[in-house]
Amino acid sequence: MKQPKTSNELRQAFLNFFNERGHEIVASAILPQQDNPTLLFTNAGMNQFVDVFLGKEKRAYSRATTSQKCMRVQGKHNDLENVGPSPRHHTFFEMLGNFSFGDYFKQDAIRYAYDFLTKTCAIPPDKLYFTVHTSDDEAYHIWANEIGAPADHILRMGDKTNFWSMGDTGPCGPTSELHYDWGPEACTCGQPDCSVLLDNDCDRWLEVWNLVFMQFDQAADGTRTLLPKPGVDTGMGLERITSVVQQTPVNYDNDLFSPAMDMVQELLGDQDADRQQKYVGYRVIADHGRAATFMIADGVRPGSTGAGYVLRMVIRRAARFGRKIGFTEPFLAHVAGVFIDQMGNAYPELKQRREHILRTLTREEEKFARTVDSGLAQLDKIIAELGERGETEVSGDTAFNLYATYGLPLEITRDVVKELGLTVDEPGFVRARDAHAEASGAGRFGQYETGTNVYADALHELMISGTLEEGVEYDPYLGANSESEVVAIFRDGQQVDALETGETGEVVTAVTPFYVEAGGEVSDTGMILCKGGQFRVEDTRKPVNGLVVHIGTVEDGRITLGGQVHLRVDNGRRWDIRRNHTATHILHKELRAHLGTHVQQAGSLVAPDRLRFDFTHDQGVDKETLAEIEAHINKVILANRPITITYMSQKEAVEAGAMALFGEKYGDVVRTIKIGDPNHPYSYELCGGLHVNETAEIGSFRFLSEGAVSAGVRRVEAVTGRGAAEYVAGRLDTLERVAGRLNAPIPELETRLETLLTEHRSLQKELEKLQRQAAKGQFDNLLAQVRQVNGANVLAARVDVPNADALREMADWFRDKVGSGTAVFGTVVNDKPLIIATVTDDLIKRGVKAGDLVREVAKMVGGGGGGRPNMAQAGGRDASKLAAALDAVAGLVEKALD
Repeated sequence: MKQPKTSNELRQAFLNFFNERGHEIVASAILPQQDNPTLLFTNAGMNQFVDVFLGKEKRAYSRATTSQKCMRVQGKHNDLENVGPSPRHHTFFEMLGNFSFGDYFKQDAIRYAYDFLTKTCAIPPDKLYFTVHTSDDEAYHIWANEIGAPADHILRMGDKTNFWSMGDTGPCGPTSELHYDWGPEACTCGQPDCSVLLDNDCDRWLEVWNLVFMQFDQAADGTRTLLPKPGVDTGMGLERITSVVQQTPVNYDNDLFSPAMDMVQELLGDQDADRQQKYVGYRVIADHGRAATFMIADGVRPGSTGAGYVLRMVIRRAARFGRKIGFTEPFLAHVAGVFIDQMGNAYPELKQRREHILRTLTREEEKFARTVDSGLAQLDKIIAELGERGETEVSGDTAFNLYATYGLPLEITRDVVKELGLTVDEPGFVRARDAHAEASGAGRFGQYETGTNVYADALHELMISGTLEEGVEYDPYLGANSESEVVAIFRDGQQVDALETGETGEVVTAVTPFYVEAGGEVSDTGMILCKGGQFRVEDTRKPVNGLVVHIGTVEDGRITLGGQVHLRVDNGRRWDIRRNHTATHILHKELRAHLGTHVQQAGSLVAPDRLRFDFTHDQGVDKETLAEIEAHINKVILANRPITITYMSQKEAVEAGAMALFGEKYGDVVRTIKIGDPNHPYSYELCGGLHVNETAEIGSFRFLSEGAVSAGVRRVEAVTGRGAAEYVAGRLDTLERVAGRLNAPIPELETRLETLLTEHRSLQKELEKLQRQAAKGQFDNLLAQVRQVNGANVLAARVDVPNADALREMADWFRDKVGSGTAVFGTVVNDKPLIIATVTDDLIKRGVKAGDLVREVAKMVGGGGGGRPNMAQAGGRDASKLAAALDAVAGLVEKALD
């Protein structure tokens, strides 16, 4: 067999090695954690197998192997600060692992690891050292007597390094680590007795592989008993084994990172000496660029909390280091392109979402560039003030303000001040952030709600008793009806034996055809019927894996534990949902065809009355494009293309071109939906939802709306089938009524409407002309009411005009006609007084100002206003006081002239 040399060859060789030894190759879980509320990201290969090890989930295989995508950016596994300076720390990494679920144990695990390293990878045995737990004579014996390792290469160590537990209680056991010796020349600790035993992070020793032997069950009091079926969980970093095989003590020099760093050098035009001098920036960009690429591919979007915050932070941290080493324009998309090309065969989602990844990176870099200079300038000012005060720590409030105001993540602030020998009050930052979140109603950052374990306890009891073998038999695909038995009932969070008429609760049956909400598709509703009662199902949920609860109310009689029941899904409602769900697949396809392949699903709702589809796109979709997309969707519907549903391994489906959607969790065997010719499908997606049999069953498709959800995400809503028919019928009914009112046939309606609008505009112009003539007549009559006040012409009068424009024109006539004076005109529009004041320039010099006049008059009618000295406008609330207010004008002018 050819010795693997490249990282891609090593990954595949590892999977093949264990597959040949009876292990199922299991696809990597996505990075965002969905099952563990204490984790943001998958951080170990065993994360997706936790329930298997705990006995809560049973799989079709007892041996597995994976290459798992992992992130370590939180808690005790946070490697962020070491990324760059350290030769082997990373935020994202690949964990190669092999697992035994009650199958083989120490002997095979140790033999497999040794053979893979020494035979497949051709690592000299004398370069390997092996640690075992001080109490693990069995593992020591295997290394010494079965493998034949020299005694000085087998080291006994304590709990700190060689014992693993899942928590304070539960599965745990000793570990055995395999270390590679880079040789005495690589020693950085300077100890004469340099050894793995010292556990001092000396660069001479590289931990390559960790074998965890889960053989005990630890009780709350610390006592340990042997597990009836011990398990094996191993992990080996691809980055580390690649460095060993390629003989690059610095991980960043192996082929996982060097192509990306070559791209950085090419973009900057650096010489090799420049690259060496800027090595920290190069490493950060390569590491963070890879991490961001994989996070975006797995559906994470930049945000202010949780996984979105981590993505934004690594992008901005990489961008900041990029600026330090010479970049002035966005560059991470180029780096991501290298990783997509390099790793896209192993992780097809990278290629499938290439355009989305590149656009997201560039958009986030551009957004950061708009504020980073201001943020760093403010930080420089803060640092200078600290120096003046003789202080060395940036307060938590200050650090959070830099993030909230300038988008400067804590990690960047920490990087900058650390370079100057300063620190940041990180606990204070967290307190300030949480206080801000609570004040804004967002809740504490990173805080998760967890439910009680009443459901898990019930499921455990049902399986122990043999009532359920592997949980509730859940199959919504075979029909809308089923016969079953009630195996559990819950009311107010407690198990009960029955529900009476009018009581609300949750009913569990051994078998259910009711669909549980997933992938945006809402849950089924319907009825559970028995001889003595009927229970209306208003929702269906899966509180723990393996348990389906029907939520609703007893409408008549009672539902009892152990009773035989008939489950009946509301099939009319389900058919509406099926139509909408298949339509979303067609919609997704047409959006990508018309707007670009950067379009990715970013959320959806498939309900009986409508569908909602969120997708990544930077700008609104105009009506013409929406109409074109709608027309193409309806063509596909009318073509009556068949829907083909098949089950296969996830790997097989993705390799065949099936599209996997953001944020969805898929099992080892997946359900695929093809629309059209099965050999050349129009659409091909992984989907667990309910669908029609042929597209014509959808009926028709109509858009209802299109708009923005957030930056870079758009939303459309639409109706199909009965909803579309009702929508069209409503529009036609409105059209018929309008046609009747206008006394015109529908085909002539537009012409008739245009004629009426033309007549209306003509009449409006004639009306305005007559109103102006009437206003001019009023004005001419009003001139006789001009009075002298301290030598100034003053006119205050209520007039009958339709709007403010007519009042302003009347004011202009006054200025033109009188030459010198002041006038205040008032009218009532929509039962509200409206007032205009005008003052000629000579009176302005004498102290009369239109703004002052109108303000005082407006007060008398319960309003306010203002404007320029020569023209001002005001409004009020009490029209009954307008006459009195106008009578006061002469006195106001007289007072102003004094």
